[in-house]
Amino acid sequence: MPWFVKIEEGTVDKVSFDRHVSAHKAFVKELIAKGHEARTGYWSHYGGGMLLFKATSMDQAKAIVAQDPLVQNGCVHYQLYEWCIVVE
Repeated sequence: MPWFVKIEEGTVDKVSFDRHVSAHKAFVKELIAKGHEARTGYWSHYGGGMLLFKATSMDQAKAIVAQDPLVQNGCVHYQLYEWCIVVE
């Protein structure tokens, strides 16, 4: 499966964002359980992060991202890319 990356920028204050972090973590754990090898994290400076995961296609990747609680609750703007690995 190809890798995909969602690069995100926060759009709400930290208190509002933090309300949805536990649901986001549960979402990522579910992706891992389903074999998507997902990883999530944030930048050391305030205001953004990244979700890295495997999916069968860009369409599936878009569908996965649409289910992210941070997206569903308007906490982030994001861009989604297929990541083409050149060295493993």
